[in-house]
Amino acid sequence: MQYRKLGRSELMVSEIALGSWLTYSGGIDRDRSIACVRRAVDLGITLIDTANVYGRGAAETLLGEALAGVGRSSYVLATKLYFPMSTTDQGLSRTQIIKQLNASLSRLKTDYIDLYQCHRYDFRTPLAETMQALTDVVRQGKVRYIGFSEWPVDKIRAAMQMPGVEKFVSSQPQYSLLWREPEAEVFPLCRSNGISQIVWSPLAQGVLTGKYLPGAAVPIDSRAASPAMGSMLDRAFLSRRVLEAIQQIKPLAASAGLTLTQFALAWTLRKPDVASSIIGATRVEQIEENVIASGAAVDLSLFNDAERLIATAVGSGTR
Repeated sequence: MQYRKLGRSELMVSEIALGSWLTYSGGIDRDRSIACVRRAVDLGITLIDTANVYGRGAAETLLGEALAGVGRSSYVLATKLYFPMSTTDQGLSRTQIIKQLNASLSRLKTDYIDLYQCHRYDFRTPLAETMQALTDVVRQGKVRYIGFSEWPVDKIRAAMQMPGVEKFVSSQPQYSLLWREPEAEVFPLCRSNGISQIVWSPLAQGVLTGKYLPGAAVPIDSRAASPAMGSMLDRAFLSRRVLEAIQQIKPLAASAGLTLTQFALAWTLRKPDVASSIIGATRVEQIEENVIASGAAVDLSLFNDAERLIATAVGSGTR
C-alpha cells in the first residue's frame, strides 16, 4: 500500500480507502462486514470513510465494533453530516454540527474524528455559521480536520476566503472513468487551495469491474441486483454501448498486468490531486484485489486509450 498526504493537513492516507455507504449500512450481514473491515486494515488501508446517514447510524455503529482493539492512531477515521437523520435533524447549522458530531463519536466509539466532512452544501444555513461551528469543534479537539463533499465551486471558494476559520483539507467528489465532471472546476480550485480529493464511486458502483456484460442479465449476486444496494446505481452506466466499451478496456488492463478493477482504480490515482480512492467491498477477496491498484505503474497511453473508448461510447454525455 502506498500513502499520500491529505491536502494541507498532517494526515497521510492510504491510496485505497474503505467506504461503508451501501455495504456496511445493511447491504451485507454483520460478520461479513466486520471481516471486510479487519482485512482492509491488515492490508494497509488506513482511511476508513463513513457518514451518519449511512443506515441512519448503522454503518458508524458497525465500524465502531469492527475497529475495537485497533490502535486509534493507526487509521484515519472520516465521517460526514448533512442528510436527514430524522424529520427534524438535517443540515449544517451549529446545532446540528454539535448534535450529529457527538452522536457519531458515540457510535464510532472514539474521542475524535480525523476528518469531519460536510456531506453536501446547506443552502438554508449561513456559510459563516457552518464554518465557525466546524472551527469550534476542531479547536475543542473533537475533530482534527474538515472537508466537504459535492459542494458548489462558488461555496468552496467563499469558505476558503473566509478569515478566522479552519480551512478544508479534502473534497469528496464522485469520480471515475465514467464520471469526470470534477476535473473541470473542482480539481483546479482545490489544487490551488491545498485541498486533496478523496473520490467516491471510482468503479462506478461496480460497473467498471466488467461484471456486467452487454445484453446479459445482471449477476444475481451483484449490486445492480440487490434491493438494498442497487437503487442508487446510475442505470445509464449499464447501457449496451458503455458495457461494450468497458469490455474493450480489459485487454488494456491486462497489458498493464492488472485486472479491469485494478486498472480503473489506478486510473483515478494517476492524478496527484487524488489522495485516495474509496472502494466499497462486500467480500474480503474484493479488497485483496483492489489494494493492488495502489502504486501500480501504468503507461499513460493505456489510460488515454481507455478514455477514448469511454468517450466514444457515451458521446456528448461524457461527464
